[in-house]
Amino acid sequence: MDTDTARRLLAGERARIEQAIASLGSGTADGDAGRSEPGDRDSEDLYQSEFDAGQAEDLAAQLAALERAETRLEAGVYGLSTESGEPIPDERLRALPTAELTVEEQELHG
Repeated sequence: MDTDTARRLLAGERARIEQAIASLGSGTADGDAGRSEPGDRDSEDLYQSEFDAGQAEDLAAQLAALERAETRLEAGVYGLSTESGEPIPDERLRALPTAELTVEEQELHG
C-alpha cells in the first residue's frame, strides 16, 4: 500500500476514534419520570456509567493501536506484520488500518 493511501486511512481512523471519544457520556437519558419505579434511574445511570467506562477503555486501546500504526508508517514498516515481517494484504489494511498481524497470525493469537 502506498504511503499516501495509508496516511488517509490512518487519518480517517483517527477522526473516527476521536469523534467516538468526544461523544462518550454526551447522551442524555430520555424517559417518563412519572412512569419510572424507584431505583430505575439509578440503575440506568450505573449501567450507562459502566458502559461508558468500557467504551473509553476500548477507545483508548484503539487510539494506542493507531499511534503504533502511525509510528510504523513513519518508520517505513507500515503494512508489515509486527510478528513475522510478512506483508499484510491491502484489503486487510483497508478494513483495519491499525492491523499489526496477518489474518493467519491473528487467528493463532485468538
